[in-house]
Amino acid sequence: MENQDLIALGKRVKELRIEKNLTQFELGARIGKNASSIGRLETGRVNPSFLYLKELANGLEVSVTTLLDY
Repeated sequence: MENQDLIALGKRVKELRIEKNLTQFELGARIGKNASSIGRLETGRVNPSFLYLKELANGLEVSVTTLLDY
């Protein structure tokens, strides 16, 4: 993923998290990550693995396809 893709993915994760009324802490708790990890992802500073994307999708109760629809 290029940097712009990482930023776009992060914005999408944040958008979905807010739609679900979750804080970064709450989403992190759902998937076994800390809030700062979610914050780094949402600002495009993390290049997540496929397994991390699956964990995020499960934590947000969406499909990976929905997560990547940015």
